[in-house]
Amino acid sequence: MSQYFENNESLHSLEKQHMVKIHGLDFTFLTDHGVFSKKGLDFGTRTLLENLPLEKLHGTILDFGCGYGPIGIFLKKYNQNFLIHMIDINKRSLNLALKNAILNDVVVNIYESDMYQNVTETFDYIVTNPPIRVGKKILYEILLQARKHLKVGGEIYFVIHKDQGAKSVMRDMEKEYQVSLIVKNKGFYVICLKFIEKSIDNLREQA
Repeated sequence: MSQYFENNESLHSLEKQHMVKIHGLDFTFLTDHGVFSKKGLDFGTRTLLENLPLEKLHGTILDFGCGYGPIGIFLKKYNQNFLIHMIDINKRSLNLALKNAILNDVVVNIYESDMYQNVTETFDYIVTNPPIRVGKKILYEILLQARKHLKVGGEIYFVIHKDQGAKSVMRDMEKEYQVSLIVKNKGFYVICLKFIEKSIDNLREQA
């Protein structure tokens, strides 16, 4: 079975349009076969977006694993001053994200990247609904490698279900980040990882 983090060029395409309201803002999103949450905005992503400390966010933000683009596009629509980068490995997802940025009249930087391979900047924030189906090992790589792409004091905001190991992820990330639980909603945990000075010392020891 093809997964949304793989490229399957033989997969039949059937784009569908969804009207979505997030934080009182109206959006139009195109989805398709072979991308995450093709039926529209999923509950986990909505929980994440509706519980971000939006009044606090500033500067540069990376939407990791952007899919068809709801996270990055919402953030840019909410505040045009945000500088948004959106990355994914799935070409169909990237194509949809480009179309959706145009549909929603936002200017964002969308590009292909396997993990952080093509990411050259550092960010104030990384916001993601990570691809849990890749397994916990890859999830941990996503979260830990993020340190190299966060400014000191930068934060990761992500959502994960309790059945996918939310509590153990929080516990394990305490070795490298300052961990905060933002909200729990029907089994979904929105978590913040803050990149602090201690993490820099750890990185130097590991170098």
